[in-house]
Amino acid sequence: MDIKALRYFLAVAREENMTRAAEQIHVSQPTLSKQLKALEDELGKPLFIRHAFSIELTEEGQLLRKRAQDLVEMADRITNEFALMDSISGGDLYFGLAESYGIRYLAKQIKAFKVTYPNLRYHITSGGSEQVLERLDKGILDFAVLVELPDYSKYSVLEFPETDHWGVVMPNSHPLAEKQSITVEDLIGHPLFASEQSWQADIPRWAGSKMDQLKLEGSFQLAYNGAMFTAENLGLLLTFDKLVDTGPDSGLTFRPLSPMLENKMYFVWKKHQVFSPIAERFLTRMRKALTSQGENHLK
Repeated sequence: MDIKALRYFLAVAREENMTRAAEQIHVSQPTLSKQLKALEDELGKPLFIRHAFSIELTEEGQLLRKRAQDLVEMADRITNEFALMDSISGGDLYFGLAESYGIRYLAKQIKAFKVTYPNLRYHITSGGSEQVLERLDKGILDFAVLVELPDYSKYSVLEFPETDHWGVVMPNSHPLAEKQSITVEDLIGHPLFASEQSWQADIPRWAGSKMDQLKLEGSFQLAYNGAMFTAENLGLLLTFDKLVDTGPDSGLTFRPLSPMLENKMYFVWKKHQVFSPIAERFLTRMRKALTSQGENHLK
């Protein structure tokens, strides 16, 4: 299967229009149509439903779109790595990051790293553990930062020096804002927001047998989005401290959970991973930095 044909396919899938896609990738429309027809013939499945002025993906086309995106990203990465193999000034790093205030520690390390490698380029994918680890397993990412305990049999792991602390974001006017901390009993009867990952893996550690008395109003991947709904008094947001603006002008406040609930943060990569030169150097830096903190648990 030709990578160029997959690039053409992705352009059409993105634009949902043959003419616009041809203009975007600078080929003629007949050339583009011929490439797509050849791709459909090779796969033995129709990829598009062709309408008068638009194109819609079939079920098979939707599957190919996901797979093709991964393949094209990997091809681009391989090309870049070989082009920069002898470079001593930069390269590309690929990270998958959980949402955490502790990410600032990684940002500081990247900033210091760029002093030595000024042409460094870094690419960030944000998401939950499942999403990030899927891309790490496929080799699309070099490293992931998780806020859940990783599988030590599959990944090498460094622990970050700080932990994230859970709490509740609510409007200043909410009755619970008068409390210094929030218990499970306080939340019973209130609509709650949280990420699906935290609702399944983190909050039950805290709520225990009373978990089934808590009501999930809605789930959000990003705390900022959940905070917007909280500001409209639609529910209370369970999240890490410092992820949401609760300053004097925000109209929101943060109260920690009681008893305290915290998550460690982990810097992970696949065991036996073959790194690009720049990724190998960055890993050496991270090992040294975290070891000097006396907090790493390298496996």
